[in-house]
Amino acid sequence: MKTQERPGPADRDGGQEGPRPLWVEEPAVRWRLPDPVRTSAVRAVIIVSLTLTQAMVAFLCTLAGSWLAFPMVLSTVASTVASTWGVLDVWITRQVWNQRMGVVSVPSSTARQLRRERRRARRAARKDERIRDRGPRGHRGSGRLSQA
Repeated sequence: MKTQERPGPADRDGGQEGPRPLWVEEPAVRWRLPDPVRTSAVRAVIIVSLTLTQAMVAFLCTLAGSWLAFPMVLSTVASTVASTWGVLDVWITRQVWNQRMGVVSVPSSTARQLRRERRRARRAARKDERIRDRGPRGHRGSGRLSQA
C-alpha cells in the first residue's frame, strides 16, 4: 500500500527553487470597523479584562481570608457596572454610526429601486395619457394664440 507523501517546498512553488515570502497578503473577509466603534471596543476589552482580573484577585483574597477581600469585592462590583457600560457603549456607538453615516441594508435599497421603477412607469403612463388628450397637433385649441 502506497502512502501519500506531503509536498515539499519545490512542489508547493510549482517547481521553482528559491526564497519564499514570509508574509502573504490575503484580502480582508470583513470591512474594518469605523474608528469610533473600534475605539470603544478596545476600551471595553480593556475594562472587561481588568474587571475579570480584579474578580479573580478578590476570589483568591476571600479564599486566603485576607483583609483585602472585602474592599476587592466592593470594587469588583463597581468595575462590573463599568464594564457593562463599556460593552453597551460599543453597541450604542455602532448603532449611532450606522444611522449617521447612512449604512444601507440590501433589502431596503432593493425596495427603494423597485419604488423608483414603479414611479418612472407611472410618470411615463401619465405623460402618454396627456399626449393622447392633446390630440394630433400636440396642443388644445385651433392653433390660434388665444381663444378670445
